[in-house]
This record gives sequence, C-alpha cells and structure tokens, in this order.
Amino acid sequence: MVDRQWFPKSYDEMIAEFRWEVPERYNLAADTVDKHPDGKLAMVWEDWRGNRRDVTFGEVKDTANRLANVLASVGVEPGDRVACLLPSVPETAAAFTAVYKLGGILLSLSMLYGDDGIEHRLRDSGAKVLIAHHDALQRVADMRTRAPELQTVVVLGGEGGDLRFEDAVANASGDFTTLDTKADDPAQLYYSSGTTGLAKGILHAHRYLIAHNEFEYAHDVTDDEFFHSTGEWAWIAGIVPGVLGPWRFGTPTVVFQREGGFTPEETLALLERHEVGNLFSTPTALRAIKGVAEPGRFSLKLRHACSAGEPLNPEVIRWFADAWGTTIFDYYGLTESYPLCSNFPTMEVRPGSMGRPTPGWEIALLDERSEPVPAGEMGEICLKARSNPHYPLGYWQRPEETERDFGGEWFHTKDVARLDDDGYVWYEGRNDDVIISAGYRIGPFEVESSLVEHPAVLEAAAVGVPDEARGHIVKAYVCLAEGNEPSDDLVDELQQHVRSRLSKYAYPRQIAFVDELPKTLTGKIRRIELRERAAAGG
Repeated sequence: MVDRQWFPKSYDEMIAEFRWEVPERYNLAADTVDKHPDGKLAMVWEDWRGNRRDVTFGEVKDTANRLANVLASVGVEPGDRVACLLPSVPETAAAFTAVYKLGGILLSLSMLYGDDGIEHRLRDSGAKVLIAHHDALQRVADMRTRAPELQTVVVLGGEGGDLRFEDAVANASGDFTTLDTKADDPAQLYYSSGTTGLAKGILHAHRYLIAHNEFEYAHDVTDDEFFHSTGEWAWIAGIVPGVLGPWRFGTPTVVFQREGGFTPEETLALLERHEVGNLFSTPTALRAIKGVAEPGRFSLKLRHACSAGEPLNPEVIRWFADAWGTTIFDYYGLTESYPLCSNFPTMEVRPGSMGRPTPGWEIALLDERSEPVPAGEMGEICLKARSNPHYPLGYWQRPEETERDFGGEWFHTKDVARLDDDGYVWYEGRNDDVIISAGYRIGPFEVESSLVEHPAVLEAAAVGVPDEARGHIVKAYVCLAEGNEPSDDLVDELQQHVRSRLSKYAYPRQIAFVDELPKTLTGKIRRIELRERAAAGG
C-alpha cells in the first residue's frame, strides 16, 4: 500500500504542511520503474480486438534496459532527442523509460498528427532517432530527407526502417545502469497544440514529475487499485496520468488501445470490467460520456475521478455524481506547468470552479500592471517564476521567447479567471477569448456551461461577434444532444435559459447549430476558428 501519512485532513493543513523536496540527482526512469519490485503489476493492456497483456515492472525494466543499449549502440547520447510515433502499447512505455535511462530527451508524437506536423517536430527538435509503429511507416518513409538530423528509424510491429524493434531488443543485453542524472537535466520535450502558428517545443527537466502532486492530493492514489487515463500518450496530460504519475506510486494502470477515436460505451465497459478505482479524463471525453443512454447499466467502482485540459462544465460534474456517486475533481494547468489549481477530496467541490491553488504552487490573479485583482474581478492567472519543480527549462531553440515568458517574476498563463471570497478559482477563458459587450466582461466558459445545463445541448462554444451598438455580442455554436433538432423555437428557449440563469447581458444573441466543434488534437475548442467563422457570417 502507498504510505498515506502525507494526506492531511483539510486544505489548510495541506498548505501548511507542504514542502517541496527535490533531490539534486533524479531520473524519471529510476522513480517510475526501477524502484519497484520486478514482480509487481505495472499495466493491464487491452485492445479493441479483445487481446490482453498483464505487464510487470520487471518486464518494463527489462525491455527498457535492452532498448537503452540499442539506442546507445546507434549513437544516442545524453541530451539527444529520441522521437516516438507509437500507439499506447506496453513497448511504448518501455521506450519512454529507455530514453530517460540513458539521459536522452523524449519527444512523443501522436499517431493523429498529419505529415506536416510530424515533419515540423522532427526538424525543429533535431531528433536523432525515430521509433515508429509499422502502421505509420509509410508516412515517415522519406522523413530523413525532410528532417536532416534524423539518423535511425526503428520500427515496432513489422518490417522496415533501419532496425526492427523486436529483433533489436531481443538481441540486446538486459543489463543497463540508469544514468545518474541531475534533477535539472533535460528529459522531455512537449510541443504545444499549435492553435495559432507552428507548435513550439517546451523543454522539461527530470524534476517536473515531482511537481505533479495531483496524484497525492486530488487522485489520492494507492497501489492496490487500478488507474485509467483516457488521454493519448503524446501530450503532458497523456503521458503523466497515463504512465508516469501512477507509476511513481506503484499504481498499476489499465490501458486501452482503440481502433479509432474515443468511444464512451467502450470506456465505461473497461472501467466496469477492471473495477477501476481512479480515473483521469478530459472535458471532451466526459461530455461524451454524459451523452450515454442508460448510464446505470454500467456498474462503476470509481473512488476518484479527475479532469483537466479545459474547464469542466458544472452540469457534467453533477450528472456524473448522480450516475455513479463520484464527484469529478477538476484541476488546471498548461503544458508549461500544472496543476496550478485543483479540487481535493478534503474540501468542498464547487462545480464549475478549478478549485484552489495546489499545495506548493504560488499563483495570483493579476491585472495589466501585474497587481493582484480584488475578489470577484477578472485577472490573469500567473505562476510565481521558479517556485516549484515543474518550471520549464524553456522553449526549445527560442532563447528570446524563453527569457520573455520565463525570465521574469511571474509566468503569465494568458488565462483569465476570478477568485471568490473563499479562494476558489473560476475560469473565464483565454485573454483573447473574453468578450467585452456594452462594457461588460463576459467569460465564454460561463455562457457555455449555462448552455450545457440545458438537456438539448451536448456541447457549446461562445465567441464575441462585432456589434455596432455594443462593441461585441455573444454568439454560441451549439451541438445538440441526440433526439433534438435545430429550430427557431429552440434558439429562443436556449437564449431564455441563459438569460434566466446567468445574466441578461451575457446570453447569446446569436446561436448557430453545428454537428461538431473545431478542436485541437488534445480536445481543446479552437475558439479562434469560430471567431473567424463568425466574422465571415458563418
């Protein structure tokens, strides 16, 4: 069992007792895999075909050691970038571990990326080795001519490339000593979602995982229950809850490899089948689960469930609690750093709030002069620079941007929120998403949440549209729940619904019904695209 003596009884006790403990020497592989008994279960893996594999920490360690020797043999040295274009399979987790072991910098790529997205990340990072799944081989066959620093392609699950993963690993030695890295040594290169312009790399040190204390304070993990994450392992909100966070505490994960996109019924069946006790998911996935017919047919044993990536609508939290008796803990952060704010089992959850500042995370809501705003007023969420282990080393190959964003007293998230009298943080939107109408500042999230509370609405996004009289008005793009059809009467009903529940000035004066909302690969709504559509009259 995990030693739970660290878990205080109240939020105030958490804040008072918390201290960061960051050793000078630290390696992600040592803290997530090497320290556990070889025979301890690390992962139960399944796929859509019904295949299953039970994988121990010893098996992960052995594959990682062998692959680390393979990578060293093709010239990978500390600081070199190794890219992985792989699905969520046990070999992928072992590949991550191998890169950490030899002091390389891991770049995990999504199987959903287009060819240009893959090329940009390989070129920009200067990756020396690419480990790719056979299913993606055709897409990267000529990548060495497009990414000149790429020297070796290792292929998993079939023939091709320079090395076949299975053969290379089988023929390599299982003895490898994990490099004694500094906590400040680089370990992970994440690329932003790229909602505007080309995605840029954010470089993190080995120590960044130590700052992910949501597994202690929000998830309250134990090593005798299963953990499941719906996120893909290409992003920080996929790798950390999918592998690294639970494994740091010896908690076994349940991993499901899908044939296509996320399917709510498939996920609920998985949670039921394995009696999963702890869940991480995204608002997009949870809103899809809310659309499941007869949720009571799934018997879940969830002790805790958490959400991050975008703010979670209050109605989804209430619906989930009614369906299975589990309150979802929403928390907040960015690829640069998270979790800045969290909800916890030891305090009241106020649906729609991101909770309160996470222990050890020094944040403030600041105005344009970097002065704190009074309770109830909008301010930018800012993190005290270099105040915890998650602070990034910088943007990859962008020293001027690194100094601008990370070199000052505060890291400015560009997210806007309000603080209530009890210290709860309420998200309003991105700086450029906030709508100013007739002098009122309107956060899109509050409009969207009000709309989602209506039974006819599955998802909604709100943006500002130029208006001669008011400066801007609110326009909402609405996806309807199954069984509902667009109509003028429904527009009137939704407008009245928001007017009566939110305010008379924040309701959407225009509503457009759409089949789906434009999103990034991480599931975040692309409001910039909707603003452009609205400006064009769409």
